[in-house]
Parts: sequence; C-alpha cells; structure tokens
Amino acid sequence: MPILDPAISRRSFFRYAAGASALATLPFVTEAHLALAQRGRRLGDATKGIHIDSNENPLGPCDAAREAAHKRVEDGGRYYFDTEYDLVELFAKQEGLAPSNVRAYAGSSEPLAYTVLAFTNPSRPLVIADPGYEAAAFAAQRVGAKTIPVPLADPKGAATHDIKAMLAAAANPGVIYICNPNNPTGTCTPRADLEHAVAYATGDTVLLIDEAYIHLCDAPRSIDYVKQGRNVIVLRTFSKLYGMAGLRMGFAIGRPDLLNKLDYFGRNFLPTTAVSAAIASLQQPDLIQTRKKITADTRNDTLAWCRQQGYAATPSESNCFMVDTRRDGKKVQQAMAEKDVYIGRIWPSWPTQVRITVGTPDEMQSFRTAFTQVMAS
Repeated sequence: MPILDPAISRRSFFRYAAGASALATLPFVTEAHLALAQRGRRLGDATKGIHIDSNENPLGPCDAAREAAHKRVEDGGRYYFDTEYDLVELFAKQEGLAPSNVRAYAGSSEPLAYTVLAFTNPSRPLVIADPGYEAAAFAAQRVGAKTIPVPLADPKGAATHDIKAMLAAAANPGVIYICNPNNPTGTCTPRADLEHAVAYATGDTVLLIDEAYIHLCDAPRSIDYVKQGRNVIVLRTFSKLYGMAGLRMGFAIGRPDLLNKLDYFGRNFLPTTAVSAAIASLQQPDLIQTRKKITADTRNDTLAWCRQQGYAATPSESNCFMVDTRRDGKKVQQAMAEKDVYIGRIWPSWPTQVRITVGTPDEMQSFRTAFTQVMAS
C-alpha cells in the first residue's frame, strides 16, 4: 500500500499534502505529513531557519550508521534479501524475542496504521488520548471506525494517559492507542497504569503501545507484554533517538497471530541503506545513553527557562514538550515563523499550547530569543 495515490505528481505533492483536509485521503499519515500540513504554503527549507516542529533529531544517524549506509550505496543495485532478516534477528536477540515476534517496516507509521485498519471497524472504535499523536485517528477514518478521544489525566501536572477513562470509553474497542512517552506532551504513563490496561482491556481489544520515543526516557519498556502473549503490539522506530527519520526504519512487535493480521496490508522491500544503518546503530553499546543525556540536558535546560519566564510546560521526558503561551497558539506559531523559528503543531483541545521539539543547544537559544520577542509584542 503506497503512502500516496500514484496519480499524485511530484509537482503537486507539496500542495496536496500541505492541506490539512487532504490528509484524510492518505492511506496512512506520518509525523512528516502532519508537520507539512501545519506549515501550509511555507514548505520550509530545512537548511534555513530553525526547524523544531517535527520531532526530528538534529544529530542525525550516528557515525557507524552513516558509514554503513554509505558502504551499502555502492551495492544499491542489489536487493540483499538477507540484511532484513539479519536486522530482525539482531533486534529479537537483543530483546529476548523470537524473530516471529518482530516485523520490520520503513518506520513505525505503517504498522501503526495497519494495526488500526486490521482491528477497528464501524462497530469496534479506536480510543486515543487527547492531546495525542493523530495518525491513528486518520487510519480509523479509512475503515469507518469511530475515534474516541479521552483527555489526559492531570493536564496541568503529570499530563499522562487516563488509562481507566480510556478503558471505560467504549464497550468493545478494537484498539486502544497509547503513545508512551506521549506525543506531543513528552510525558510518560506510569507502568502501573499500563499494567492496568493490559489486565483489564476488554476481550480481544488490542493495546497498541507506541514506543517511538521510549529510548529518550527511563520508563519501563512494554515488550515484556508481548513475551507474556498479551493482546499488545509495540511499535519502535529509528526516527527519534537514532536520528534516522529520513532513512525510515522501524518495528512492530507482537504475537505472531496479531502480526499476521498486519501482513494482509503488505510490506515493501526495505531500503538496504536504512537496514544497514539500523544494524550498525543497534550494535553501538553506548549510543542510547549518550544521546539520551544530550537530549535530556538540552530539554531540561529549556524547560527550566520556560518556567522561569512564567510559562507552564509539560514535564517531558522526551524530545518534545508543550508550552502554554496563554494566548492563541496559532498566532504565536505564525509570529515565530516570521522570525524563521518554526515550532510545532497546536492541538484543538489545548489551543493556547504549542509543541516544541528539542533541537541543538544553539537552536534552543534561538527559540528563546524569538519566543521572548514574540511574547513581548
């Protein structure tokens, strides 16, 4: 299943994807699509201005990943079927899983959408957090499934998924989607709440736990639920901590019978450059801790500054957070863009808050300067 309709030309792509209403016509939606729709006509040259609107990692791939991808380019005319199996087997071994519990995809957006397509329908709704990552809701539209948004618990404090409310939101949901840490707040849902969800989810409801940002925090991982044979599918990606958003690589982890349902929608052959870069990344023993600290130091410094200036921010443990501007967030976003600092989306349920991606220290200093000027005007 292609991301875009084949009839869409290269010339019309940006005009097509930049309209928010057009997103509903896409087979599945990614963070890149959502960021582009937010930018509208301002497509944005990533080499110009400060781009902290797409939850990208400005560090890019690690050195070993870059070298591995570069070497593979020389052999780019070949498929190299074994490399995908090597990647799956390496990840499965590291996580104590059987290879049959793992599927590799070009990022985690495909398996996210496929899970919703496979397990929701007009009588089996999707339950999501609000605010939360929107991609699952777009997938539900494709099969006529209702999406039920549930406000975050303690929105002025911990801002975590309200698991009990999500479980009570529908009698027989097809999928309950939990992004942990959450996008856009960067907050983690406690392990006890996740255990409650696993224990009390109705019947054959699938818990879709999106761990796109899990490497950036200290929260317990959820892969053990897969090992226990629960109705859980866990998503992982190399787009965030590993800095491979543009290369596209990710996993779906679950019971084989659940993953077989996703196989119905197909999987394309994966780019060998991305596969090689992913293998090299997994083989770097200190990469996660090193990069987690780099992000955390910059994030915590920026959060402290926001609060010192009197602006409440979510207690993020990820590479993004929400800051309350106490005014129309869209106007703040537009004013920041006029200063060549491009910040993230606004969620309708939190109209005065804007999402900020954690960039480099220099980028965050530029954010501070522009934000100070905008808020004073």
